[in-house]
Amino acid sequence: MDILLRNFFPSIRNPFGSVAVWLLVPFLLWTFLWKGLGLWYSAQNEEKYWFVAILILNTLGILEIAYLFFFAKKKLKLDSLLKNFSITKRQ
Repeated sequence: MDILLRNFFPSIRNPFGSVAVWLLVPFLLWTFLWKGLGLWYSAQNEEKYWFVAILILNTLGILEIAYLFFFAKKKLKLDSLLKNFSITKRQ
């Protein structure tokens, strides 16, 4: 990954080595997951201000998680989230 970055961005120096690049990937996946869920639920609940805030602010999922579990009109419950992703046992 470090070689890829050096080829596309030769002027950028990475002081942390390739470790920093590999840490970036899980953070991006984490953020995209929660941002997508937050945007989806805020659009479904017609909460325009939350939608705009979630769309603009990047907080590594903290704002999105707070919205989904505490501030949404129809709060997300952990068991329903797990059921939607088929992580729990099926009966």
